[in-house]
Amino acid sequence: YKQFYNKLESYIQDNMKKEMVEIQQNAVQNQTAVMIEIGTNLLNQTAEQTRKLTDVEAQVLNQTTRLELQLLEHSLSTNKLEKQILDQTSEINKLQDKNSLLEKKVLDMEDKHVVQLQSIKEEKDQLQVLVSKQNSVIEELERQLVTATANNSVLQKQQHDLMETVHNLLSLMSTSNSAKNSLGAKEEQIIFRDCAEVYKSGLTTNGVYTLTFPNSTEEIKAYCDMETSGGGWTVIQRREDGSVDFQRTWKEYKVGFGNPSGEYWLGNELVSQLTNQQRYVLRIHLRDWEGNEAYSLYEHFYLSSEELNYRIHLKGLTGTAGKISSISQPGNAFSTKDADNDKCICKCSQMLTGGWWFDACGPSNLNGMYYPQRQNTNKFNGIKWYYWKGSGYSLKATAMMIRPANF
Repeated sequence: YKQFYNKLESYIQDNMKKEMVEIQQNAVQNQTAVMIEIGTNLLNQTAEQTRKLTDVEAQVLNQTTRLELQLLEHSLSTNKLEKQILDQTSEINKLQDKNSLLEKKVLDMEDKHVVQLQSIKEEKDQLQVLVSKQNSVIEELERQLVTATANNSVLQKQQHDLMETVHNLLSLMSTSNSAKNSLGAKEEQIIFRDCAEVYKSGLTTNGVYTLTFPNSTEEIKAYCDMETSGGGWTVIQRREDGSVDFQRTWKEYKVGFGNPSGEYWLGNELVSQLTNQQRYVLRIHLRDWEGNEAYSLYEHFYLSSEELNYRIHLKGLTGTAGKISSISQPGNAFSTKDADNDKCICKCSQMLTGGWWFDACGPSNLNGMYYPQRQNTNKFNGIKWYYWKGSGYSLKATAMMIRPANF
């Protein structure tokens, strides 16, 4: 029994050992499987994490590369800016040098200007002294001129009176001789209608003579030019120094005004009456401020009556004062400041001054304003003769004179 028991125990132990071994093996296998599965899961997770880390690492690398590129670009830009700043600094230094040089030059010029201004001031003071001296000299000369003019007027009057006395003596002698030779002879002419008759009577000296209106006893003083182109000229207008105002009324231009020995207008009425009795020529003599002279000669000239506003008629122009007539043709009526007979909607006589045969203010006006030398250009209202000196030039001297065509 004991042996049996021992054998049984041995047998049980052997079987138990086998089962235990199997159980243990199964447990170990189960755990191993579980561990393998857990390990697999861990490996999968680790691989996923690794992949994610790799992606992140790639992104980080990309960002890093971008940043490096940007840093490089910024570095290049910074280098350029530094270079530009250096260039600008160099330019600024150059400009500062130039500025310093210019400041020095300006200071030098200021010094020179101060010296020049001082010199100019001294010259100005000297000129003022000279001007005051000249003014006193001019005043003295003016006084002497007034005295000389007065003396000249007296001499002219004495000459004229002497001439008239001589003329009267000649007339008396002629009358006496005629009376002796023939009781039926006509009395010699002792009155003159124009300067041509004065000249033919033997009085051949330039001067002022007394003329008588045709068919009348009314007398008028006129200047006779006995030298120009054979003499015998009755001067109907003269300008020479601006001493007489030519902005006059219709009545004044009709009867005449001014001083026959100087500036004057003979009178439209006498000229109209003379030029309607026989054929007259008109000579216009002009002188500029540079010493040049010119003339216009019209072979037939006459004025209409006052009823026709003293309209001017001219034919046959010759002379050196322009090939075209500066008095508009066909002729225009005469206009004055109080009688507007021109062809302009304006009043030429008021705009241009003086009485004249204005067209639409026209190319001439010898009775305009008198302007002295160096003030005589660009003057629309001066003494104008367009076809000789142009529209803005005001002449120094003019004379209009008439003579019978058969002289």
